[in-house]
Amino acid sequence: MSVLPERDAVAGLAALGSPTRLRLFRLLVRAGEPGAKVTDLVRLMATPASTLSHHLLALTRAGLVRQERRGREVICTADYARVAALAAYLTDSCCVGLDGADPKD
Repeated sequence: MSVLPERDAVAGLAALGSPTRLRLFRLLVRAGEPGAKVTDLVRLMATPASTLSHHLLALTRAGLVRQERRGREVICTADYARVAALAAYLTDSCCVGLDGADPKD
């Protein structure tokens, strides 16, 4: 059984359920460990800062993104450990068959 609680998996998947948040998250994955400045994300997403802030907040609350202030800039980074845990949650029982399956698992 996966280490990630079901409620956290639901929150992560729900956060990625928005096309804008999914594109934003994929940008952060592309940025890698250094992350990306919010100002760069605004430019790359061609989204108003207030809208982007709303989407970043949803991703952060779901545990998929970390934010860190460095001087005047806010750097956003994908939380790769949480992403790995979410992927593990989805594939935890891959190909074991349906015998004795519990729909809550």
